[in-house]
Amino acid sequence: MADRHDVEHFLSGYLTPPGPIAVLSARHDQNVALWRRTGRTVELVRVWEVERVSGQKHHHQPLYTPSRAEAFLNGLLATEGLDLSDISASWGTPGLPGHAEIPVPAGAEDFPLHSLGHLFSGLLMDSALFKRETVIAMAVDGGPDFVQDRETKSAWYAGCVSVRGRLAFVPVESPGPLYTAAETIFGKEPGTLMALASACRTRIDVDAEAVMAGVELFGGRRAPWQEAHRVVATIVSEARRQLAGREPDREFTDEENLQSAVMEVVQRCCELVAVRNVERLLEAGGVRAEDAYLSTSGGFALNCPANSLLMDRFGFKGLLTPPCANDSGQALGLGLLALYGTGALDTADILIDSAYHGNDLCDVDAALAEFAPWVEEIGDFSPDRFAEDLTDSVVAWVDGAAEIGPRALGHRSLLGDPRSTKVKDLLNEYKQRQWWRPVAPIVLAESAADWFEGDRPSPYMLETVQVRPEVRDAVPAIVHLDGSARHQVLTAGANPLLHRAIAAFHARTGVPIVCNTSLNDRGEPVVDTAAEALVFCIRKGLRVAYLGGRRIALRTAPVPETAPPTAPRERSTAYFAGQEQDRDALWQGWLDEGYTEAGMFLLSRSPDLRAELGSSTVERVNALGAYEAAGSPGHALMVRRFCTAHGPGAPSER
Repeated sequence: MADRHDVEHFLSGYLTPPGPIAVLSARHDQNVALWRRTGRTVELVRVWEVERVSGQKHHHQPLYTPSRAEAFLNGLLATEGLDLSDISASWGTPGLPGHAEIPVPAGAEDFPLHSLGHLFSGLLMDSALFKRETVIAMAVDGGPDFVQDRETKSAWYAGCVSVRGRLAFVPVESPGPLYTAAETIFGKEPGTLMALASACRTRIDVDAEAVMAGVELFGGRRAPWQEAHRVVATIVSEARRQLAGREPDREFTDEENLQSAVMEVVQRCCELVAVRNVERLLEAGGVRAEDAYLSTSGGFALNCPANSLLMDRFGFKGLLTPPCANDSGQALGLGLLALYGTGALDTADILIDSAYHGNDLCDVDAALAEFAPWVEEIGDFSPDRFAEDLTDSVVAWVDGAAEIGPRALGHRSLLGDPRSTKVKDLLNEYKQRQWWRPVAPIVLAESAADWFEGDRPSPYMLETVQVRPEVRDAVPAIVHLDGSARHQVLTAGANPLLHRAIAAFHARTGVPIVCNTSLNDRGEPVVDTAAEALVFCIRKGLRVAYLGGRRIALRTAPVPETAPPTAPRERSTAYFAGQEQDRDALWQGWLDEGYTEAGMFLLSRSPDLRAELGSSTVERVNALGAYEAAGSPGHALMVRRFCTAHGPGAPSER
């Protein structure tokens, strides 16, 4: 065993920097990663997604003061027997103890650190592969946050060609702004809109290539928002024209018919952009796709149909995309970028081949004692009993370390019988989702080829494949309208206990598949603890939960009689509660220096101006803010929204 003095720990954090800038540069989906280096080995120890701690979905609330941030980090580190004094360096969040700048690789100076963080989250998942193979990589998300940048970069989205570790960086476009525009127009999250596009039969006749002709979404000095909004608005207008007077799909509302038709075209437009990126990178690197791996990262990398289209069309050797491809993986990517830039990986390797890096399940006994009135029976795991429990039903499954990223992958899941559409409806009812939302399958790796077309591994549910026509009727709960499914292929090595459970269900039913969706209520982050899982089960009336390998049978009514929980379990809110005075003081500090709210809004969006704060005058910033307001009819509304979200009176969400 290595001596404690031979071990180094590092933190990479995607948190809002504490201090005055906190009211200008709030990040969402905040997260922290802990790394350990021992000799020639580097390990990812833990990833903490802040929403799992706070209970605030897509957590955006800052820790406004350094003391608050330090207390929060020490609370996280205590679960690993560490504190901030054990950390050799901290990357990604200025203002934290031990903060160190992240060295930027040669040739990447024109890209935001946010985009480079995404890029390296996929590029360096397997550093040994990175050093010996060719990788085509692209970071494609909505847009960078610029929190760590001192100037607006000439390109927003980073691509690169890596040949045995030698990097050549290339600007790429991102389809992300198209989904952001649709989200703004329709008021639904991108995942919901993508699901709706494949749930409804309504279609319109639009030439996506003609729509995207001449449209470039590189970002940089010319932001892509206006162009993306124009594209989507044009598609919406054409959809309204074509659908007027047409008989809609009666299972959906008129608005859902419209949105589905629009999003089917938007998806095709996005795929055209993704294809252009790949062609650009292959040409720049002078490499063949069949000799290379593809790495996608950023929020759009969660778009399963686009990932599969690129893999099928170009014939890459494999897909390198992390389960936390969106901003929930920024701490992962920034850490890998820093480890690479500081030379830590020159003589050491890292392999991230599992999604299970979240918090461990440590509270089963305490949770069972707390909710004893609802517990009817506690038993050991039995594969045969699991198969019986799942038949025509739903169970909660919570085990080991939580998955990282937005998708449940068999450690914080609701599992169901895929042979029953009733079960799909029940899962959507439990989660308060639209009836048409699909649920994803987990399939045993050794049986995947018998049920799904294609033979690529899919451990993180990042591709869409066709369910074989001859078996579709056997698993209606997981089949999309177009015959596809977003599957997770499970090996015995990746999750031995769940593999045994599904194998027993296979033996009982002939189906090696279970329905899988995340264990959380509407508006709630995925559960992290046994207590949170039991609260969900009691509120929703689930009769069986598997917690840490134990079978928990729950009563329909508690004995003795006890009031049931009426809301999701409150999480660790103390770190974030009572910050209003700190926030308001920081906000007032900017006003006291003479900045107008329009000037503050401009600072929030301009790394160039923030970098000049020591030399640029207040009057100049305010004048630029007024000039920007005069040139945009919607500017006043954006400033009001900014003030409402970040200034005095902003909601302090739990």
